[in-house]
Amino acid sequence: MVDRGASALSLPDDWPAHPDPILALNRMGSFDWDLDNGLFHMDAQAHEVFDLRPDEYDGRPESLAIRVPPPEGYRLDGLVSQAMKDGSENYGAYFRMRLRDGTLRWTHTQGYIRRDETGRPRRIIGIVRDATQELAENAARRQQAALDAARRDQTNVVQLTTAALAHARTVQDVIDVLKDTHGLVHLGATSLVMGLVEAGRIRLVAEGPEGSFVPGTEVTRIDEPYPMGEVVRTLAPAFIESPEEFAERYPLLWPEITDLNITAAAYLPLIAQARPIGAMGLLYSDRRGFSAEERNVLVALGSSIAQSLQRAMFYEQEKDLAQGLQQAMLPRAIPSVPGADVAVRYRSAKLGRDIGGDWYDLIPLPGGRVGAVIGDVQGHDTHAAAVMGQLRIVLKAYAAEGHTPATVMARASVFLHELDTDRFATCLYAEADLSTGVVQVVRAGHIDPLVRQLDRTCRRMPVAGGLPLGLSAEFGRLEYPVSTLELDPGQTLVLCTDGLVEQPGADLDDGLQTLIALIASGPDDVRDLADLLIDVAEERGGEDDVALLLLRRHGLDAPRSGGRLQQHVAPGDSEALTEARHMIRAAVRAWGGRDRADEVELVADELITNALMHTEGSAIVTLRVLNGPDRRLRVEVEDSSSALPRRREAGEDGVSGRGLLLVDLLTDVWGVEARGSGKCVWCEFLVADRS
Repeated sequence: MVDRGASALSLPDDWPAHPDPILALNRMGSFDWDLDNGLFHMDAQAHEVFDLRPDEYDGRPESLAIRVPPPEGYRLDGLVSQAMKDGSENYGAYFRMRLRDGTLRWTHTQGYIRRDETGRPRRIIGIVRDATQELAENAARRQQAALDAARRDQTNVVQLTTAALAHARTVQDVIDVLKDTHGLVHLGATSLVMGLVEAGRIRLVAEGPEGSFVPGTEVTRIDEPYPMGEVVRTLAPAFIESPEEFAERYPLLWPEITDLNITAAAYLPLIAQARPIGAMGLLYSDRRGFSAEERNVLVALGSSIAQSLQRAMFYEQEKDLAQGLQQAMLPRAIPSVPGADVAVRYRSAKLGRDIGGDWYDLIPLPGGRVGAVIGDVQGHDTHAAAVMGQLRIVLKAYAAEGHTPATVMARASVFLHELDTDRFATCLYAEADLSTGVVQVVRAGHIDPLVRQLDRTCRRMPVAGGLPLGLSAEFGRLEYPVSTLELDPGQTLVLCTDGLVEQPGADLDDGLQTLIALIASGPDDVRDLADLLIDVAEERGGEDDVALLLLRRHGLDAPRSGGRLQQHVAPGDSEALTEARHMIRAAVRAWGGRDRADEVELVADELITNALMHTEGSAIVTLRVLNGPDRRLRVEVEDSSSALPRRREAGEDGVSGRGLLLVDLLTDVWGVEARGSGKCVWCEFLVADRS
């Protein structure tokens, strides 16, 4: 049997191989440099590397100078000296060598430094080899790497541009992205032109750089011999690779752009949903021709730009439609209000469809009163605007009918709930009596009102509130508390939606404090102040709409009221009735109506009694002074019955039926106002002016 183990362990006689043939097979030569006696020994392969015959070399390193140019020799000497000084064990370097035929080639050397026990260098042994092929391969790899990097740069430009275009919402946004210095400039373009197709024509929407506009090209027909018209007609890109080609293909355009030193151009059709929507041109001043890869990159870029442009055009169309709807839903004009200066403003959001449910309204009411409304329907779309329009109209109708502020808000909530929509709304309704300055405020989930004082300070006015409109009806919580504010002459009531308060990344309370400080430092005129506030909101941007209403009660130079008092009288509450009589008597005398005090008290008592006797609810009596050309005392008695008072013949006892007769005889004027589910009977008495 054959001993396989012994056979496997048998080795050739020359194993292991001597290093010399190994080096020779790898085209490497070796050297041994004795630093003490200065001898530099080279083997045969090293002689071949240096292109020296044995008889041409005397073993001295200086003799290699015939092959190593002086600059390369100085560099090698310095490298070796530094390695010996700093304690290095080895060194390596590439250097050029001049062969006997005068040509230069690259050579590589690597040496190992041997030292004695003191660290002094004694010998250097190493190798030399021909590095021409290696460096050529490295150069090829570097060239390929450069090409790959260029392709990656072009691809990155497309990717970065596409990513930036994803955030472009308008046509101008798309143009700004393309003209940005970090955009198409990286593709080497000197100039960019872009046009949009409109009714058989191309309208120029972007051109650059400044001063490169060609007269007569702002609007051109598609069939005219211009490059953008050609690519729109053919739906194919046009690559122009030399000035001569440009001049030959487009003789009308070329003379106008010769000063731009254009050497090449690429015109791309912008195609979306299989139809051309425009064209784009990239003009170059430092290149000729386009590779296949460059053409593919530009075509891909054109496709991405076309999609972004179409999206931007759709967005602008929707924006125009939405803004038109929004403006139609808001009041066309704000009525002038005697006794006050009013300013309103609206700003649409920057995101979404630029439409929302924010609204304002001003409602003239009888008796020198005015209703101010601010509100916000949930959402930013056409549905929110439609709901807002309906809600604004019904809220105005309820207020004009004479309902109390709490009833106005409750009925508006029921209406919104019955619309069967998934939207709710926040709202604030303020009913101001401008003759007295009394403001009754009802709040439905909205932010509190602000008041700017006469000393220019601004304060938040916390008022009790209920649930947002729609939600309060859904949960059966329609009670809206009424808060009363006093607005002195010269003070300004500020109502706004939360878009004016909210700031990106900031707390709502911080935003409110910023707004308060801005109002305090703003101008006195309400229109100028409104402009300032809306400009700040515009600069800040944001994702929400802003509605704003400012009402400034006239100063002391305007007609003034002497005061206002009110008393609630419940059925069977004799004490409240007595207090009301005392209040009327004292107020009339204090306000200069002493000579008519008995008449006023008698009429007021009659109206209160009628309200308590002929209705099932309570009565609210209000007494106030109206200043104007004639000074008047006004008495109002409200009840919950919608039945109007009527004259009756007095009964046999002569007591019943005389109420309206007394009112008619003793007052200067009287009347009845509907107040929603109830009414208000009022009368006025001329009194002497105390001044």
